[in-house]
Amino acid sequence: MTHKENFLVGIFDDEDVLLHAVENIRDKGVKIKEVFSPFPVHGLDDALGYKRSRLPIAAFLFGMTGTTLGLFTQIWMLGYDWPMIIGGKNYASIPPFIPVTFEFTVLLSAFGMVGTFLIVSDMKPYKWPRQYDIRSTNDKHVMAIDLGANKISKDEIQRILKDNGASEVNEKSF
Repeated sequence: MTHKENFLVGIFDDEDVLLHAVENIRDKGVKIKEVFSPFPVHGLDDALGYKRSRLPIAAFLFGMTGTTLGLFTQIWMLGYDWPMIIGGKNYASIPPFIPVTFEFTVLLSAFGMVGTFLIVSDMKPYKWPRQYDIRSTNDKHVMAIDLGANKISKDEIQRILKDNGASEVNEKSF
């Protein structure tokens, strides 16, 4: 048997009103599930209390893996496995390996970051995202509040949303 989750969805018309509402609502002890916006809102991550992303660390590690594999592969193939003298250079001369190593670093870094982002964001090809309100892709800002995660009553949360500038408050079940 599947468990239904109930959400209160606050619709906001202006990003400044939304930003102040997030701060005020969190100060009142309401736990916000997520905020959806048609464009980036500066300061929203801080207002929601999100931690700094660790994606740059993953990018660095994937890049270092690409550099290491690129150099190792070329040195191994051209220096030991099938040594050839090309243009009178040594078997494993580093300067000609730099362009391929750079490209392999960028390739592994990009693929690694995309894969890491998809895994961390739980974006599977067979899973449809929850659409709290279709207008969040057009011109409205949407705040989703999970009623099961809050100890405050539904009516009280509706009142808090309205007091903080929500133009609409709807209930959604998934």
